[in-house]
Amino acid sequence: MSENEWQQLQQPEANQEPAKNVEGSVEDSKEWRLIRTLVKDIQQEQVRSRRWGILFKSLTFALLFSLVFGTWYQMDDAVVAQQEHVAVVEVLGPIISGAPASSEQIVPSLQAAFAEDYAKAIVLDINSPGGSPVQAGIIYDELDRLKALYPDKKVYAVITDIGASGAYYIAAAADYIYADKASMVGSIGVIGSSFGFTELMDKVGVERRSYTAGENKDFLDPFQTEKPDQKAAFENMLERVHQQFVTAVKTGRGERLDDNPKLFSGAIWDGEEAVKLGLVDGLGSIYSVTREEIGIIDLEVYQPSQTPLQQLLDEVGAQTSVLLQSWLQTPSMQ
Repeated sequence: MSENEWQQLQQPEANQEPAKNVEGSVEDSKEWRLIRTLVKDIQQEQVRSRRWGILFKSLTFALLFSLVFGTWYQMDDAVVAQQEHVAVVEVLGPIISGAPASSEQIVPSLQAAFAEDYAKAIVLDINSPGGSPVQAGIIYDELDRLKALYPDKKVYAVITDIGASGAYYIAAAADYIYADKASMVGSIGVIGSSFGFTELMDKVGVERRSYTAGENKDFLDPFQTEKPDQKAAFENMLERVHQQFVTAVKTGRGERLDDNPKLFSGAIWDGEEAVKLGLVDGLGSIYSVTREEIGIIDLEVYQPSQTPLQQLLDEVGAQTSVLLQSWLQTPSMQ
C-alpha cells in the first residue's frame, strides 16, 4: 500500500471528534455547582461576620465612650471649686417623681450643698409650674431639716418665669424669696380633676359594666354617674392637702404675708404684686441676688452625678409620668 493510500485511510480517524463522556460531563457540572454554592456561602458568611464585627465594635465604642464620658461627668460634678461660692440647686420643670425637679434629684443636691464648707449660701433657681404635693412636701421638709442643721447658711429662692403652686411650696422654705417683676408667683391651691360623659354613652348605646369588691373601688369612675359621697370625700381630701400647703407657706413666710382673703385661693400674681402681698421679699435675678444680697458672684450648680444615658431615661420617665398624671388626674399643685 502506497503512502498516499495509507494517509487517506488514516485521515477520517484524525478528523473524527473524540467521543464525549456524557456521564463525566454531568458529574463535572454538579461539582462546579457545588463549588459555586460553597463559595457563595463563604462570601455570605464573611459579609455577616463583617456586619457583626462592625456592630460589636460600635457597641464597644459606645460603651467605652459612655463609661469615659460618664466618669468624666461624675468627676467634674464631684469636684467643687475650692473657694467660696454660692451653691445653686435647680428646680426646673414639673415637680414629679422621675423628673429633674423631683425629690430624688433635688434632696441629694441640697444635702451636698449644705455639707460643702466652701458653699456660703444656697440659691434655689426656680422655674416651675408646680406638680406633685408629695414631691414638693418632701423637698420642703428636707430644706427645713438642713436649715436647722446648718443655721449659718442662708437659703435664697429666686423665681424666673414661674414659681407657682408646688414650686412656691418649695420656695416658702427659703429664708428669702426673689422674683422678676414679670414672674408668675403664687397659685397656692390644689386641683384634682376628672371627666364624665355618661349622657354621651347613653346616646350611642354604650353600657358601663364595672365589677368591684369594695364600695369605693370605682372612686370617681368617669364612665358612670358621679356619686355624691365619693365627690365629697375627694373634695375633703383636696382641702386637707390645701391646708398642708397653706400651713407650709405661713410657717415659711410668717408675718411677711399680707392679710388678703385671696392669698390662698389659688390665684397667681406677677412679681410686683407678689412683693406687695408678702409672697416675695424683693425683685431680682439670680445674678443680682448673689451679687448684692450675698456678696459672692461665683456660682456652682449642684446636681446628682448622672451619665447621659441616665439623663435620657429620666427625661423619658418624666414625660411618661406627666402623661399618666394627666390621664389619671391625681391631685396636683399645678
